[in-house]
Amino acid sequence: MSTNTVAQPDPRPTNGRPDDLVDEPARSDRFVRGLSEAIGGPLGEHAVRPPRSRFGGGRFWTPVRIVLALTCLMLSLHWVQKSPCRDGAWGQDLPQYKHFCYTDVLALYYAEGLAEGKVPYAGHAVEYPVLTGVFMGALGLPVHAFAADSPGINQAQRFYDLNALVLGALAVATVAMILALRRRRPWDAAMFALSPALFVSATVNWDLLAVALSAFFLYFWARKRPVLAGLMLGLATAAKFYPLLLAGALIALALRTARRREVSAVLTTLGVAAGTWVAVNAPVALLYPSSWREFFRLNSERGVDWGTIWYIGEHFPLGGDRYGLPPFQWLDHQPGHGTLNTLYLLLFVLACVGILLLVLRAPRRPRLAQVAFLIVAAFLVTGKVWSQQYVLWLLPLAILARPRWGAFLAWQFAEVAYFVSFYGELMNASGRNVFPEWVFVLASVLRLGTVCALIWLVVRDILRAADDVVRQTYPDDPDGGVFDGAPDADWLRLSPERGWIDGEAAPATR
Repeated sequence: MSTNTVAQPDPRPTNGRPDDLVDEPARSDRFVRGLSEAIGGPLGEHAVRPPRSRFGGGRFWTPVRIVLALTCLMLSLHWVQKSPCRDGAWGQDLPQYKHFCYTDVLALYYAEGLAEGKVPYAGHAVEYPVLTGVFMGALGLPVHAFAADSPGINQAQRFYDLNALVLGALAVATVAMILALRRRRPWDAAMFALSPALFVSATVNWDLLAVALSAFFLYFWARKRPVLAGLMLGLATAAKFYPLLLAGALIALALRTARRREVSAVLTTLGVAAGTWVAVNAPVALLYPSSWREFFRLNSERGVDWGTIWYIGEHFPLGGDRYGLPPFQWLDHQPGHGTLNTLYLLLFVLACVGILLLVLRAPRRPRLAQVAFLIVAAFLVTGKVWSQQYVLWLLPLAILARPRWGAFLAWQFAEVAYFVSFYGELMNASGRNVFPEWVFVLASVLRLGTVCALIWLVVRDILRAADDVVRQTYPDDPDGGVFDGAPDADWLRLSPERGWIDGEAAPATR
């Protein structure tokens, strides 16, 4: 071989299959394989499959088109589920709770002054980050102007339908990003498309804006476009605060590799993200400082929210009419909630330290999606606020981190149980007793427990990389960008070759 020849990486997955074959869940996933037995089991090794073409030839209903169609179907069903609330006629009978169709989109159309033509931040302080406020105004103000010229129009209904259409498009875009990140595993994206949590939560709030922007960030990072990745991360953080946590995953993995190439890409992405966030926030912060600070003020002064670990501790049934474990009973009765803020932030920081140690000491470098999932999940588990729609934050990350149907569906069942019980709790708070408090606490424990179980399973996959189904399909990390195939930092190497947890030799890096 000539000395100028550069060795090329092996284009095949680690299981040796050709690159143009996609993963079949009926073969690779035990849960799906068990279900497939009811219709004859997985397709045989020698079965004739329809021809495929990377340029769109062959059969029309490819996995990608099926998944996108399923996403559109699920979003349409979600719109039907929310339709009893679309007219905004929420009276004393509480139809928004009885029909499980409450949505902040309609409630805040009035509460944020959009129905009166008020400009977010300029005419009314908004409780959301700037890009979400801009999103609300960009959709709400034209609806108000149109309704002013057409008195017979129900502007609340028009506003909800427009939001449902745009948020639905963002959900489809999120699925498209998952498909782009998992070309060899397109059926993983069906977990998002068929998610019961998507069915009940898609338009409860505007979280899909940040979810889609975060998915764009992951896509551009995977394609080694750090500037565009930073732009998307900055926009996502300007829409919701949680995407900032994804920066922690980049930093942790950069410490694991510690080479100029990886560190430079991370610094570029974080620098562009910071600049983008400042560019979006600066006009509002300078012109309307009190309105801009409203989001931060409300979050610092907010007390224990429904369904959190702190709420469970406060309302845990002790028998009879007694509720609440002693260490938690005082948390929601302190001025300013300063101690609560300190405690939950301390727990989250400790969780992040544990995740960092896991990243640095794992036998094989974790994948980006695994680390990102662990950080966001830890934020929700330890936090004082865990709104019902926050499940959308975890959906793409959970699918990219561990695309296993069994544990995923168990978690989704728990989320739906929490969703239903939450509306019963809202009825209780409105003076209509539906069930005792312990029912909602039990549903909260079930949701918390299934998320913790997913955390444990992802950690186990990190410690036993041979069990990671994504690495059974790809050589290393398809989302990793510059981390994909990168060696560990010299100061982390305990020996010339870091072995896997089961004693196998670590795969050669590219």
